[in-house]
Amino acid sequence: MNFGEIRIKLEDIRKAQNISINKLAFRAELQRSQVRSYCNNTVQRLDTAVLARLCYALDCKITDLIEYIPPNNE
Repeated sequence: MNFGEIRIKLEDIRKAQNISINKLAFRAELQRSQVRSYCNNTVQRLDTAVLARLCYALDCKITDLIEYIPPNNE
């Protein structure tokens, strides 16, 4: 059964704010590889502590960072 998906919009926000992965990782006190995984939407389980750090570092809301995409039931 398809329940839809969660999309992480970190890469879009990062580019809009013109911030590098290295600088974002430094500001959020995260590993570059972890930030890269969130940018590429390849994380298996979202970590609320990581999301909070990213929101803080980017001065954004959680709703800016993630979105729910409903299933396409055609």
